[in-house]
Amino acid sequence: MTSELLPGHRLVAAPTLRDPNFFRTVVLLLEHDDGGALGLVLNRPSGAAVADALPGWEGVAAAPPVVFVGGPVAPEAGICLARVGTADPPPGWTGLAGRFGTLDLQAEPAVVAPALERMRVFAGYAGWAAAQLAAEIDGGDWFVVPAEPDDAFTAAADRLWPDVLRRQGGRLAMLATFPPDPSLN
Repeated sequence: MTSELLPGHRLVAAPTLRDPNFFRTVVLLLEHDDGGALGLVLNRPSGAAVADALPGWEGVAAAPPVVFVGGPVAPEAGICLARVGTADPPPGWTGLAGRFGTLDLQAEPAVVAPALERMRVFAGYAGWAAAQLAAEIDGGDWFVVPAEPDDAFTAAADRLWPDVLRRQGGRLAMLATFPPDPSLN
């Protein structure tokens, strides 16, 4: 399955993955090749308002309008996901799937914002060295599930992990009810 990982796939942390950076996370895969992989944690809002971090962008930021923690690598780096609402994408937009892609935060908000439906800003990202992600998937740390573009913009980030598992059906749906600390069960 790891040879079929494409940008846009979701990595859902298994309930047994205890790394605090990835406990109960849903990761959007942005890149995967022989050199490694890069993704964004979709369900870790921070307390930093988009208006404070990037003035001018708050009007198109998806609710809640805060910067999300994209992962433990390069926390000072900003990555923006956006969905365009027009057939003519704005400057600085790079498509991933359909109208969903990344946006260069150096673009002028007043010029770009009218072409956007939604956007979300992430500080940092998740990264894996060559073959590392494949080993983690094979070891049962991650489930690979199909893309759902609205996951990146959910207002209920705290519900994303169980919601993504439930919509998979079968065994994965059952894992959505796995207690955070099974020893307390």
